[in-house]
Amino acid sequence: MGNYRKHSRKEFLTRLGTGALAVAGAPALLSSATPGREIITLPERRIYSANDKLNLALIGAGGMGLEDTKTALKHQGVVLRAVCDLYDGHLERARSMFGNDLYITKDYREVLARPDIDAVIVATPDHWHKKISVDAMKAGKHVYCEKPMVHSIDEGHDVIKAQKETGMVFQVGSQGMSSLGNEKARELIAEGAIGDINYAEGFWARRSPTGAWQYRIPEDASKQTVDWDTFIQTTEKRPFDATRFFRWRNYRDYGTGMSGDLFVHLFSSLHFITGSKGPNQIYSSGGLRYWKDGREVPDVLLGVFDYPEVEEHPAFNLSLRCNFVDGTSGTTYLRIVGSEGSMNVEWEKVTLQRNKYQGEEDPFLQAQAERTGGTADRKKMRPQDEIVYMAEEGYKGAHYDHFANWLTAIRGGQSVAEDAVFGYRAAAPALLCNDSYYQDKAMKWDPVKMKLI
Repeated sequence: MGNYRKHSRKEFLTRLGTGALAVAGAPALLSSATPGREIITLPERRIYSANDKLNLALIGAGGMGLEDTKTALKHQGVVLRAVCDLYDGHLERARSMFGNDLYITKDYREVLARPDIDAVIVATPDHWHKKISVDAMKAGKHVYCEKPMVHSIDEGHDVIKAQKETGMVFQVGSQGMSSLGNEKARELIAEGAIGDINYAEGFWARRSPTGAWQYRIPEDASKQTVDWDTFIQTTEKRPFDATRFFRWRNYRDYGTGMSGDLFVHLFSSLHFITGSKGPNQIYSSGGLRYWKDGREVPDVLLGVFDYPEVEEHPAFNLSLRCNFVDGTSGTTYLRIVGSEGSMNVEWEKVTLQRNKYQGEEDPFLQAQAERTGGTADRKKMRPQDEIVYMAEEGYKGAHYDHFANWLTAIRGGQSVAEDAVFGYRAAAPALLCNDSYYQDKAMKWDPVKMKLI
């Protein structure tokens, strides 16, 4: 049996009433709050500026790589020195954005060989994450690797080993990990705000072609402008295919499907909030319902995950859904349900909802009623049914904070939020969700030893 602390609604309400759960400083209660609903702003943490210059390189200059780089450059003392990509157009775009002095190459090994590079962002297709990350750490470079950390289950321990042996700072890029919303949710769970967790669910919905990975294919895409041989070096050898190169998420050789791209964010957040190491059983179902464009992965995916009772939490179930054919479009959430309430977690907001039913009457009120001869139907003082915690105006966002965490760790500050062990424990159930779908069976996983059973 786990040694997790049993939480009660009464304990949480007591702490709330005495201010033990108040946010730092004087929280602003918005006057526009509706009856039964309280809104509290979340203070932005202090970010310490750096004195030392940090020389950065980007490996993989697609959309996410550029966003990562722009976010990193918002921090003081960060300089972009080099960019690597397999497509000429991406390299030309990077120079136009970041300056003609930028060193560009199609061979990531040239970047790793440069003594003026301190750290790299790895934002390549998933099938290159492990090799480049390991090579970079062995070359003495700190690494920010986009999620999922690895392309397959058997790659995770190689990254963990490289991080331990080299001592380099390795961060996985599930940026919601560093959000104010996740941090507040973790605090509320620890304080017993919703009692003991028994269920959680998450949902991603998209409908647009870009959202469904029908990315634009440049008109000049060819064997001359794309280093196709390097792209497929670790996979099945095929003739040049621009669709596979630019829409790589749709193909199993290069991407990890809906689960590796999106479920992994939800696993990262849930594990951070609850302190969990992961599920021990994974099952999934789904299908290709709409985007029948030659892709090899489903556009509707459902996953069911069993989390065992451990020291950190009681046993609970998780349900995740992803739909690229959703008419509502653009919807995403993570909801955690406990014995005495629930919370919806977003990166900049947490909505806490408490059970209106009180199974036991307040003993003080009972005694007062008996003493004064009060009637059973006398009205009572009740807390707000819903509290909304909002990030303060001016919050720079989870992406900014995730890079702040990585950069501070490089400069000798706190440890990273999502190291290789944490990143693997988030990636593994996402990858096993895919394996369950293709093998049509439940997958057994040891989340502590991080091994397939």
